[in-house]
Amino acid sequence: MTDAVFVPDGDLLVPQPIARAGWYADALHGGPVAAGFARAVERIPAPVPMTVTRITVDLLRPVPTAPLAITMRVVREGRRIQIVEGEMETGGVVVARASAMRIRTADVPVPEHQRRDLPIPPERFETRPLGRLGDEEGQWFHVAAVEARFAEGDWLDPGPTTAWMRLTIPLVAGEETTPLQRVIAVSDFGNGLSRVLPAGWLYINSDLTVHLRRAPLSDWICLRSRTDLGDDGVGLAQSELFDEQGDLGHALQSLVVDRLER
Repeated sequence: MTDAVFVPDGDLLVPQPIARAGWYADALHGGPVAAGFARAVERIPAPVPMTVTRITVDLLRPVPTAPLAITMRVVREGRRIQIVEGEMETGGVVVARASAMRIRTADVPVPEHQRRDLPIPPERFETRPLGRLGDEEGQWFHVAAVEARFAEGDWLDPGPTTAWMRLTIPLVAGEETTPLQRVIAVSDFGNGLSRVLPAGWLYINSDLTVHLRRAPLSDWICLRSRTDLGDDGVGLAQSELFDEQGDLGHALQSLVVDRLER
């Protein structure tokens, strides 16, 4: 095992054991899947300076720990807006798909205006383990690849939570992890951070949409997360996103809610 989430093999990404979710026998956490798409988007040329303002990932089925091929294509080329979409495939099966939007960047100063309050900075808090009791030593993405510091709430207590998070290893071996990859990798934690149901319930996200007004400027990313559920087996987790300089955007996850089979 290497100290990275993926190892490149030509055009393929090979997930390492540390990329796994822990609640599947041998499948990836959604964070590495989404970050892999972010890397693929960044490798597509832009006609002018642009920033990624949205990435949507549909998790079609559990993504196995197997070599992954990601193909992206431009479906709208423009000098103000570019849209790309693509699929993640392994063994001839499409396991996830994604769409991303880029908007041109320009020098457009705006007047002073109200902004969201910045959470208390991460240096004020101690690192806390993520995961269920007893799996702190497991080689799972949420345990071994991410550091978390809780500003409000706690991993083990149900309800809204505010947590600072950062990757502790590279996304891809031999590559520098980009700011976009860092924020996308941790944006998938909202439903776990803000769970409202006790043990014995499933509340897994079937997608992830991240809207960004800019790329982060620091390694630490803050998620201010909450989960809302109905009585119809459907839920929504939403996270406000920050870095140490201010607000970044939002992340949304559609949730499949059900009792765990016994």
